[in-house]
Amino acid sequence: MADEEEQQEENNDENPSGGGKKKILLLALVGLLLIGISVGGTITVLTLMQPEPIPEEGEELEVPVDELPSPAIYYPLKPEYILNIDARGRRRYLRLDLTVMTRDDDVIAAIELHRATIDHTINLIAGGQLFEEVQTPEGKEFLRLQLLQELQKVLDKEIGKPGIEQVLFTNFVMQ
Repeated sequence: MADEEEQQEENNDENPSGGGKKKILLLALVGLLLIGISVGGTITVLTLMQPEPIPEEGEELEVPVDELPSPAIYYPLKPEYILNIDARGRRRYLRLDLTVMTRDDDVIAAIELHRATIDHTINLIAGGQLFEEVQTPEGKEFLRLQLLQELQKVLDKEIGKPGIEQVLFTNFVMQ
């Protein structure tokens, strides 16, 4: 009986120390695994967030030809537009020199072909403005955007695409 008790005590002494070593080894492996995942994740994020290298002098940018926009074409609408606008019951004058920007040669041909409709639209929109509103920078920008939208509608109706990217004031005089 004494031999059995001694053997159990020896087994009890070996298990706690053996189990402790296994726990330490397991915790060390889990810690190394977590450190590895953290380092790998950090490297992945930094690689994805790295900006494109800036080309040095003499180097060309590698941009696919399909993504480059066509060069802008500026077409002045001549002669200038001289319009009467209302200023609290009085007549004032507004002189506009307009230039449109497009990227298609066929849009320029369409503008020339439908010039009467374009002139009519510009006269209606710009001539319907109030002097006090057009005096402010916001009013001028609003007029420019109105002209852009209406001219795009005209071209969309006539040729099936808006065609005009910008309407620019090259001269803007109010009297």
